[in-house]
Amino acid sequence: MKAIIVREFGNPDVMKCDDLATPSPTGKQVLVRVHAVGVNPIETYIRSGNYPSVPELPYTPGKDAAGIVESVGDGVTRFKSGDRVYTSFSITGTYAEYTLVEEIDLGLIPDNISFEQGAGIWTPYATSYRALFQKAKATAGETVLIHGASGGVGIAAVQWAKSRGLKVIGTASSIEGKRLVADQGVDHVFDHSQDGYLGEIKAATGGKGVDVVIEMLANINLQKDFDVLAMFGRICIVGNRGSLDFNPRVIMGKDATVTGMALYNSSYAERDEIHAAIFDGLRSGELRPIIRKSMPLADAPAAHREVMESKAFGKIVLVP
Repeated sequence: MKAIIVREFGNPDVMKCDDLATPSPTGKQVLVRVHAVGVNPIETYIRSGNYPSVPELPYTPGKDAAGIVESVGDGVTRFKSGDRVYTSFSITGTYAEYTLVEEIDLGLIPDNISFEQGAGIWTPYATSYRALFQKAKATAGETVLIHGASGGVGIAAVQWAKSRGLKVIGTASSIEGKRLVADQGVDHVFDHSQDGYLGEIKAATGGKGVDVVIEMLANINLQKDFDVLAMFGRICIVGNRGSLDFNPRVIMGKDATVTGMALYNSSYAERDEIHAAIFDGLRSGELRPIIRKSMPLADAPAAHREVMESKAFGKIVLVP
């Protein structure tokens, strides 16, 4: 099979397309014929070597993909050959024509979802579900601020929140980004690059503030979030790219809760909950993965540059 191989950490060009032996499933493993691969920012951090946990070299990147079950190990009970599936983790990496996955790390794709859309499911939709419902405990009727709503996780969070009856305020910093967020049915969208946008958010809530903040860039926004957070509000940190000068007294003053999350910390029971919710949301049409661009597998270096250097309004996928 063709696969992307990383033999040294570094810039995107360390990823090379080469031939590898196709793996065979045993036990509770499933072999998936990959039709599309989701590209995520975390994969660029790992490839560069600047990440707390990196794989042994050489390795094939990726954990998000969609395709068809090719074969299964003798201990598999949930899936069979021919099933349309997406991956939430991969033993061998997903930047390849085939990937080996544990049974627990697969979800079914309903027939109304393409493989390209399926490749953009797990990381954004599972991350945003966990942030909103398993960590921040958001409930119908509350107001949530998606601080940075035009990215993959942000759009997924908007769709989840609207599907569960929350009032949604989103922010973006470009005309295209604001249009994309507005198209998801948010109640309000504001430009977080403009002075005074926090006051506009506060005014949109009648002065009360928002009950929940899903924060995509904590090192820039966390202190600001308390300007618009309601009393007893909750902030869930999804993304961060540095340190900040922060006064914890603002947490005390609003009796607030600040929580972080990493998807890999979720339990199998929590992941089963997420898989079930994703399938129902996709089938009903309430969840609508947005694909910006499909690129050949060999163009993985270009995909990594684009996902970090541009504002990716929708998912970039690789097609083997």
